[in-house]
Amino acid sequence: MIRELKESEIPIIADIERVCFSTPWSEKSIEDSFCLDCNHFFVCESEGRIAGYIGLSIAADEGYILNVAVLPEYRRKGIGEALVRYVITGFGDLAFVTLEVRPSNTAAVALYQKLGFERVGERKNYYRNPDENALLLTIFFKE
Repeated sequence: MIRELKESEIPIIADIERVCFSTPWSEKSIEDSFCLDCNHFFVCESEGRIAGYIGLSIAADEGYILNVAVLPEYRRKGIGEALVRYVITGFGDLAFVTLEVRPSNTAAVALYQKLGFERVGERKNYYRNPDENALLLTIFFKE
């Protein structure tokens, strides 16, 4: 089940960040981002627990996926795909949705391409621990 994140669940999202990323967002960063009207956070529950989440920022008619994270024990069960599909179908009035991803995260890159995202660029030295460029992927809805 996918639903909006509740403010009281921000510590859970911070824990997921620490498990999933080498440079996780702090609980404070998540809270600050959550409080912005332009940002939307959704969680996917499985077996009565939050298994993953996605954040989307909207500026005018542009969508920017902030983060997608799924706990390791819930990966390869369609949760990441469901979360991404939820935001790209639930905000149909957007011109596009874009995101950054590590090229070494081949599973994520394959998922995004499967869903229709195209490579539109690269951000040099975007990631740390380890240092890596980012692929810039975008799915377009309007010409």
